[in-house]
Formats: sequence, structure tokens, C-alpha cells
Amino acid sequence: MEAYDPSSSPNTVDEDSTATRRDADTTESARANRGWWDRNADEYQIEHGTFLGDDRFVWGPEGLDEVEAELLGPPEDLAGKDVLEIGAGAAQCSRWLAAQGARPVALDLSHRQLQHAQRIQDGSAIRVPLVEADAGVLPFRDGSFDLACSAYGALPFIADQVRVLREVHRVLRPGGRFVFSVTHPIRWAFPDEPGPEGLTVSASYFDRTPYVEQDDEGRAVYVEHHRTIGDRVRDVVAGGFRLVDLVEPEWPAWNTQEWGGWSPLRGNLIPGSAILVCERDDRA
Repeated sequence: MEAYDPSSSPNTVDEDSTATRRDADTTESARANRGWWDRNADEYQIEHGTFLGDDRFVWGPEGLDEVEAELLGPPEDLAGKDVLEIGAGAAQCSRWLAAQGARPVALDLSHRQLQHAQRIQDGSAIRVPLVEADAGVLPFRDGSFDLACSAYGALPFIADQVRVLREVHRVLRPGGRFVFSVTHPIRWAFPDEPGPEGLTVSASYFDRTPYVEQDDEGRAVYVEHHRTIGDRVRDVVAGGFRLVDLVEPEWPAWNTQEWGGWSPLRGNLIPGSAILVCERDDRA
């Protein structure tokens, strides 16, 4: 759920990197984002930990909670289900799932994020297995899980989205459901600003060029990949799923918090998140 500026051309992001739009392949994206999350995990958890909670399942900055949304199914039906959380961060969603009686596994690329997951677990009665791995090469046998989920985890940062979806398809059992949330594609056309300056279109929605922050030698230190809504649907189908629902959470009146470019002002006018509810397509 980190902020980015998709309209940059290049401008200074911090004293050590600049932002631009350029190609970034799977290897470069994985290396950059593993390093970025390891370096920034502490600050991220300090800034957003209260909002995310220790064992709460929040789908995005709007604050849509799985206990109300039931996108994985009614909470009472989660008991006994094997669930894979991809891009788990500090595993807040997995701990909520465990509290419902599910058997979650929390996977993340970042070692430091998983250290925060362990820190929280050390003070909690709820414990879940933590796995450090790339979402494009899942270290699980075929048909290991009933459900999979990802709340702003992994998918925005990976060049080959279909590869990830096919891996999720492989580790799910027949009929398994995968629900994932991402930045709403329309936001790529607007500056990543929470105020009025973020309400004017400044870039092409159809420009799929990745957003890259790079160091003085041109090495990527952070990468996000843009997909249009149509791209997302085609990726889901190519990955072996059928799209059951596409949820665009509205900004609730109770949420007064700004999160990067997400804000009450923008959230009441344009969608900030997209949640894709998919089921494994087992038709011949």
C-alpha cells in the first residue's frame, strides 16, 4: 500500500534516488523491491501499523475489512481451510484468518517484513507459519491450499503477472478462490497527491511503462507495474481463473486518514483500490 507518483518525469524522490518511467524486467523488479521493502519495513510498520492492526484483515487504504466484505467467504466457513497469503508483510491478515480457525501460511519476499511478523507473533497467542519466497516461484506442492489472498501484496511489484497467477492456480485445489487487491488502475493517470493537485489527469491511463525509482547509476531501487482494468481481467483468465467479482471500495465517512495519495478528498471522487475476486477455472 505504498505511495508512488506515476506521473513523474523524473523528479527527486529522496536524496539517493530519482523517479522515472522505463522498462524493468522480472529479475530487476524482484531485486529492487526486495531491497526496498527490507530497507523501509521499519518505517512502514511505524507509520501504518496502527491502521493495519496486529490481526486485522484490511483490503486497502479505504479500510474495507474482510470481516464485513466476506470476499473469501463467510468467516464461519473459513475454519479448517488452508489459506496462502501472498505479500503478507507483517502477516496481519494471516493472523486474522487464524483467529477464524483457518490454517494460513504468510509468504513475503522481504526478510525484514517477516521479522516484523515474527515480532508481533512473539507477543501474541496467534502464530502462523512465515515463508520468505518469491510469488512467482511458490515453494508449495500442487493443490496445497483451499484459498489464496493478497492485500496490496506482490502483484503490483511483479513484471510477469500471469506467471504469479499460474503459480497461485497450481497451488490451489480445484474450485479454489484467489482474492487480491491492487492500486486501482485509474490512479495511474493522476498525480499521487492527496489534495486538489491530485485531481487533474496528468498522464495516459494507457501507458503501461513501469514506474521506477533508481539510484545515480541507473539501478532500480523500487518498481511498480501498471495494468489497465482490461489487462487485469485478461491476466486473470490467462492465469487459469474466472473473475467472479471486481470490487471498487468507496471511501467510508469514518476514515479521515491520508495514506500517500489516498485521501478522503480523492476517495470520494475516484476509486483508489480494485479487488479482484477469482476462482480457479477447472473446465476442460
